[in-house]
Amino acid sequence: MTAHVIVGAGATGVATAHLLADAGDQVRLVTRSGRGPRRPGIELVAADATDTERLTELTAGARTLFGCAAPAYDRWPTLFPPLAAALLTAAERTGAGYVMLGNTYGYGPVDGPITEDRPLAPLAAKGRVRAAMWHDALAAHRAGRVRATEVRAADFLGADAYSLYNLLVTPKLLAGAPAAFPGDLDAAHSWTYVGDVARALVAISGDDRAWGRTWHAPSVPLSVRELSRRLAATCRADGTDGTEAAREPELVRLTAAELAAAGAADPVTAEVVEMLYLYERPCVLDSTLTEQTFALAPGRLDVALAEMARPAGADGPGGPPA
Repeated sequence: MTAHVIVGAGATGVATAHLLADAGDQVRLVTRSGRGPRRPGIELVAADATDTERLTELTAGARTLFGCAAPAYDRWPTLFPPLAAALLTAAERTGAGYVMLGNTYGYGPVDGPITEDRPLAPLAAKGRVRAAMWHDALAAHRAGRVRATEVRAADFLGADAYSLYNLLVTPKLLAGAPAAFPGDLDAAHSWTYVGDVARALVAISGDDRAWGRTWHAPSVPLSVRELSRRLAATCRADGTDGTEAAREPELVRLTAAELAAAGAADPVTAEVVEMLYLYERPCVLDSTLTEQTFALAPGRLDVALAEMARPAGADGPGGPPA
């Protein structure tokens, strides 16, 4: 039986664990709390993934080590490097293939669609953290110490997906209330369904062509305004929001000054300010190469919106939220 270790039980980590277990593989899901879906094929382990010795012990014998965890958003420069170092070392020591879950932060502002051959040129501190993580893994790969790859996603969508849109817009829209979001509400922006990220992680982890380079998870470009219209239409079709969802979503632009003011009372919100460039201009992640290389279908926006339209607490395709 093939074994895998996944560090992190967020929406993507859990979706990946379900896919692997559904295929008959054994999954060890590692988090500080030991939380996660309770089902055959998934072993839940409470451990500190920055403890290199413990993580190495847990990874021994595994074919793949998936890094799907992220520390508190406002503490990335402090907490991410030791986590990334432990993951990389555990993969090196055990021979497990190292599959990183990444994002677009390392690219910085880009004119036109972003392809995998785009050099990393981070603008913000969090982008520099993500870029350094990949550079370290790539150096280890090129030195023959590990097999490493990174799957990069855009803003997450789906049930329980942690993203700025799900924090600021989704609950307001489902309640029929006005919502505010930063940036240009009509600029093209890519969105990635967590289930599609999981599909990419699993497919890429089992293909020798994947190692030593990055890949973009299947994603869909859509403006914030159009995304909100489609979510409202999904609610209307599902009957999950009564007459409220039938109205045109009331969406206003959250200014940088307003965001900064909100950040004065909330350290996580304060961290969004340096990432505003992602929303003030088009930001399109081109996932064509990944889709063609691994025979993956394009991003499934309809599935993501259907999940988001369900009332809070409703079971998703892989069971209730962990």
